Amino acid sequence: MTLKQEIVGNAMQMAVVNLFPGQTVYCEAGKFLFKTTNVTMETRLSGPSGDGGRQAAGSGGGMGGMLRQAMGTAMQVGQRMLAGESLAFQYFTAQGGEGTVGFAGVLPGEMRALELDGTRAWFAEKDAFVAAESTVDFGIAFAGGRTGMSGGEGFVLEKFTGRGTVLIAGAGNFIDLNPADFGGRIEVDTGCVVAFEEGIEYGVQRVGGLNRQGIMNAVFGGEGLSLATLEGNGRVILQSLTIESLANALKKAQGGDKQGPTGGLFSTHTG
Repeated sequence: MTLKQEIVGNAMQMAVVNLFPGQTVYCEAGKFLFKTTNVTMETRLSGPSGDGGRQAAGSGGGMGGMLRQAMGTAMQVGQRMLAGESLAFQYFTAQGGEGTVGFAGVLPGEMRALELDGTRAWFAEKDAFVAAESTVDFGIAFAGGRTGMSGGEGFVLEKFTGRGTVLIAGAGNFIDLNPADFGGRIEVDTGCVVAFEEGIEYGVQRVGGLNRQGIMNAVFGGEGLSLATLEGNGRVILQSLTIESLANALKKAQGGDKQGPTGGLFSTHTG
């Protein structure tokens, strides 16, 4: 059942979700805005189990099933803690009739509804997730090896599988691209990537070589040492505002420490 939702607003969008009786949607802690009184709210450490958001305590073999469930929950929480994500999810279920719930991201920008049909997963940058149907599984993916160590924002990715609607949010405005339309590969600021379909190969490359121009790009270009690369045939969503540029603009407005005219390696942002 596709989630009935409407994204409203301009500079700071929000999603208004209409739930059918018994339908469940879950969100990351801190993304909930409002609900009607017939919608129940429950906070859990575990992610959705694909059973409509209802967890059958003790299912799967008595004490052994409970132990496996507890170990699975602990692994999920450990992954999210390592990734710097929220430790808990909030679940909302309509009771006795249709209900309404509102969600939003934490930065000024757009929201997008992604429809999963079970054939392709979606990956998103950390903190992009807002809410999803209980039929959608939320996981953490780590970009491995050299990509993970040098990728900055791209090291930790959120992964969505299953069937249903996922709501994501980003900063600024969104643009949809397909690398296949641009020779099969695009290079972007690592902070501009919001989400991409499974089948897109994500990587990180150094900006220029170890020569005069490469050093100028890294030190004065504002991009640091790395760019994200996206290759393949599939949807890619980019955002026009990066968290680092927003943080530096706020620091500058407050008269505090800021990036200055050089950018790049001289940026004082540590988030």
